[in-house]
Amino acid sequence: MIRSFLALLSLFALLSCGEMVTDQTKDARIFLMGDSMMAANRSSGKAVADEIERRLGQEVIDRSVYAARYFYYLPLTGAAGMRIGAQYQPGNWDWVVLNGGGNDLMFGCACGHCNTMVDRLISKDGRQGAIPQMVARIRKDGAKVVYSGYLRNPGLFTPVRACKPYGDELDRRLARLAATDPKGIFFLPMSDLVPHGDPSLHQQDLIHPSPKGSAAIGARIAATIRANGG
Repeated sequence: MIRSFLALLSLFALLSCGEMVTDQTKDARIFLMGDSMMAANRSSGKAVADEIERRLGQEVIDRSVYAARYFYYLPLTGAAGMRIGAQYQPGNWDWVVLNGGGNDLMFGCACGHCNTMVDRLISKDGRQGAIPQMVARIRKDGAKVVYSGYLRNPGLFTPVRACKPYGDELDRRLARLAATDPKGIFFLPMSDLVPHGDPSLHQQDLIHPSPKGSAAIGARIAATIRANGG
């Protein structure tokens, strides 16, 4: 029974995983990875990567996966991208766009008593933890990094409202990480993107972005890439 469940979980992860680099996509220069904030609306061609492509006129390799996180312990799923670190593919990227950490707060500590989890993701000074390690790996390969924060939903009753204090702290630490390499790491908060009481940038679950939300996220990322030589 357990083996069957794990096999099904792995199959789901594989089906939800984004593009692989192929001969047809080897000239792409933008690589995107992360969790469902990036992967949402992919099936309809309206994900964050699609908006970046539209605005920049450049192909984006999208490897983001629903429910992905940094600390993922079940077997068989790492290669399918459920671990954010497993999504990365070294290449001649000019830019790597990513997000992550939200599912570690939701599933790793249920958005309560998450100080230890936040520290594991990124230290107070922004220099240690799973996220800085991932970013350092990308920078060592020569790409610039855009790290996206998460949408908020001010004025709306949301099932993840308890995560907000930890999400805010995560944003502060990510900004400190970006400050260590201002020409190579760009942190983009998304906390101000949703107008107060406006549900239109979220799906009905008030967690995942709607096509409008994905477009707004992609537009902000594309503007940063364009403004910094992309």
